[in-house]
This record gives sequence, structure tokens and C-alpha cells, in this order.
Amino acid sequence: MTRLLVVGGNGQVGRELRRSLQPLGDVVAATRDGRLDPLATGDAPGEGVVADLADPEGLAALVRELAPAAVLNAAAYTAVDKAETEPEAAFRINAEAPGALARACAAAGIPFVHYSTDYVFDGQGTRPYREDDPTAPLGVYGASKLAGEQAVHAAGGQALVFRTAWVYAAHGHNFLRTMLRLGAEREELRVVADQAGTPTPAALIADVTALALGKALADAAVAGTWHLVAAGQTSWHGFAEAIFAEAVAAGLLPRAPRVLPIATADYPTPAQRPAYSCLDTAALRRDFGVRLPDWREGLHTGIGDIARTG
Repeated sequence: MTRLLVVGGNGQVGRELRRSLQPLGDVVAATRDGRLDPLATGDAPGEGVVADLADPEGLAALVRELAPAAVLNAAAYTAVDKAETEPEAAFRINAEAPGALARACAAAGIPFVHYSTDYVFDGQGTRPYREDDPTAPLGVYGASKLAGEQAVHAAGGQALVFRTAWVYAAHGHNFLRTMLRLGAEREELRVVADQAGTPTPAALIADVTALALGKALADAAVAGTWHLVAAGQTSWHGFAEAIFAEAVAAGLLPRAPRVLPIATADYPTPAQRPAYSCLDTAALRRDFGVRLPDWREGLHTGIGDIARTG
């Protein structure tokens, strides 16, 4: 049976890939300690394999040992603010590790899937960014992710790079979970209203990835960089208000807190965020024939999942 290696199996996208890739083959998931979080409530933790992104050459050895039909890297250093003071760690995990994995896949002649971010752009755009627009990251995190893209493509193999943004899931640490927690604790919240982007469910990313990988396994010419986000756009403030409306409707919250709009300048952070993070998905929709639902649709489904599973 076809073996697929997912690196970062406990992350938001990694967990969803463990689900979405099952029709394509035997999914082997790697984590830092080899332990896998359960995919469903009530399941026991699973056993995966160990992969340490701080040891890029060890990752290459793992690819050679397992001999998978494809490798998907869903692991990353995502602490945007912390990266400003830990650039070496950010570049090792976001650039060196993907490069090592991509070279190992190129040597084996197998597809390599990697995820990047809207942070490779400076956020000064006025229309959704296309794949070939100039990159200009504002901080260490974005620079490390851009270096990762470059290392992956420089490896010369069959690489599929998906840039995404504002990722959330019913599990893990993300804006959705944070808002639900704070909404239950407070009557009023202040949320940034002058940054625009598209909330994108990890499940959507994983489902599109499975479709794309299926095509890549059948056709070695399928390679490149695509933008993968839901349709539409909003602000963090708009996202928060939508979360609370859905949560109240689903019975997760008894009432919605007041959400006050604030400017980015009113919420200073060590790392500068892009003000405009909308990504153009025309190439993805054209090349893979996918329908990308509006972000509100994904949110409705995600809140429903939380309401059902707790």
C-alpha cells in the first residue's frame, strides 16, 4: 500500500491531513516525540514516528528509512513574535528543515508538499496577492518561511508549495479557540480591525492538499506554488464578531461579548503584521478544479464541530 509521511502530525493542518489523506494510502505521521493526538474525542493517543525539525539531516534520514511515496511537511516555527528574538531557531525549522526534506524527496523521486504563509508579503497590497507578486517579508517569521520556499524549490524535485493564511481549527491554539475562551470569560473584548485577510479552516487546506497530491502522484509535472485560502475577506474584528454569533447560535456561549474595534497601533507586538493578507486563489482553482467556500461557511462548520464534540 502507498505510504505517505506527514511531518508535524499533531499540528492544526497535520491532524487534518491524517484524516484527509487516508483514501490515498497508509498515513505515517511524525511528531517531535512520536506521540499522536487522537483524531476523535474518546480515542486513545496514537503512535507515530519521531521527527525533530531542529535536526534537518535526521529528517532526510527518516525519508530514506521509511521510503514513502510522498512527504508532506505540516510542521513549522509559528511563534511570530518570538521569532524576532530566536531567528536561528526560526530559520532552522522553517528553512533548513524543509530544504533537507525537499532534497531527500528529490533524490527519491517523490512529491514533497510544503506550506507557506501570507507573511512572505509586506501587506501593502490593494488587491489579493498572486503567486508571482514580489515578496517582502516584514519580520523574521516571514523571512524564514520565504527562505523555506526558496530552499524547497532549489532542491529541484517535484514540490508543491501552498501559501495559506489565518489558519484555524476546532483543535489546537488559534484565534477561534482563543475567542471562544475569552468570550466565555469577558463581557467586552478589543480586537484589531485594520488588518484584512481570510480565515481558513485547516480542514479545507487538508482536503485540497489531498486532491492536489492525488494528481501529483499520477503526474510528475504537477508542481509549483499556489495560494490556498477560503473565499472572501474580513478583519480580525469581523472574524471575532462572526465567531461569537455562530457560537451563540450553536449554544456554545450564552451571549456574545461586545467586540470593540481597535487599530493595530493600539495593540503593539514585537513583530509587525501585514495589514493586507488577502491571497488570489485563481491559479489553485484553475489547476485543481476546486471550489473554495466562503470563510463564513467554514466557520459555521467549525463551530458545529466544536458544539458536537466539546
